[in-house]
Amino acid sequence: MDRIYEISDRLTKALDAPLHRYLYDRIAWNDRLIMIKGARGVGKTTMMVQRCKEKGEKGIYASLDQLFFNEHTILELADYHYKHGGTHLYLDEVHLYPRPNWEQELKNIYDSYPTLHIVFTGSSLLHLNSKIADLSRRVAVYELRGLSFREYLNFSGKYNFDSFNLADILNNHRALASSVVSKTNVIAEFEKYLKKGYYPFFMECSELTYSQRIERLVLAVIDIDIPAITSIEYETQLKLKKLLVTLAEQVPFVPNITNLGRDIAVTRNQLMKFFTLLSEGAILRTLMDDTTQPKRAAKPEKILFDNPSVMQALGIFSKIGTVRESFVASMLSIEGNLHAPKDGDFLLERTYLFEVGGKAKGYSQIADKPNSYIISDNIETGIGNRIPMWLLGFLY
Repeated sequence: MDRIYEISDRLTKALDAPLHRYLYDRIAWNDRLIMIKGARGVGKTTMMVQRCKEKGEKGIYASLDQLFFNEHTILELADYHYKHGGTHLYLDEVHLYPRPNWEQELKNIYDSYPTLHIVFTGSSLLHLNSKIADLSRRVAVYELRGLSFREYLNFSGKYNFDSFNLADILNNHRALASSVVSKTNVIAEFEKYLKKGYYPFFMECSELTYSQRIERLVLAVIDIDIPAITSIEYETQLKLKKLLVTLAEQVPFVPNITNLGRDIAVTRNQLMKFFTLLSEGAILRTLMDDTTQPKRAAKPEKILFDNPSVMQALGIFSKIGTVRESFVASMLSIEGNLHAPKDGDFLLERTYLFEVGGKAKGYSQIADKPNSYIISDNIETGIGNRIPMWLLGFLY
């Protein structure tokens, strides 16, 4: 048990991260059971250690993939911490806990130690979503995403920009954009962000190392996270990787399920499962069409990579049209459900229609459509219903 406390103390003392992510101030930290989910590499551990550090001796941080948990349980740690005056328990990477019933243990801790606060994280969204039912009446759920463009600027140490809500961006984007443009070379900074800015570790590595780390994240999802939640053979892992290579050559991809299944040598059902696993692992983003027909809901209408940094790491950043769509989708998705409409590129909450392109992009594809907007790259400020693309990076 002492080893856990030693590691926790070492990590909290060594932490030098004065800035908080956007989610930090949105979390109701007084809740007794909090789940923070999110993809690998987006900063969940740093956020947890930040909070633990603020609690001093009352809090303890533990990563659940430590060897300690091969012999001991979360319940044992909670009991020991509680009896020694602890009030807060921060548990990282719960999906790697080497026992099948972490959710039952957390439920028991919640019910048996009424003054103990538990925060836990996980990177395997599919695993967390499948386990959360038993905790649904007790747990407050949050999702941490990668850095927005606004956060990237602030974390670079140069700025202190506030976020804008979607309504303000849609209705007052010219004034908002001008307030940012007056303080920075926004086009140049945005180009840097797209290549090397979605993951917080951009601050500690070169562009090459950044891409290599993302590539390792992608492989870890396939080689570690997916096998942790579902029975999968080595041959299937190879097929998942082959699917990524195939999609990388074709994105944005409107899938022909029959042809794609033949190329990968999997059945339709296996391919649908692959899409789900890679989407939950924040490697791909799948969009359904905007109809309500059940038969069409099973097949994605459009497949993108989750964010531009993944595209950079996989060597497909030159497909600028897809990079733009990947960025726009990653930012807009925080506002609600995205669909792939018949006209335009994205439909948000079945209300707002967006067409994405360069600065010369025309309105022809969404002409006369209500609540429709052009999202244009390479412009500092927009006019009318033409909004600068980078400004969506201020949504959080």
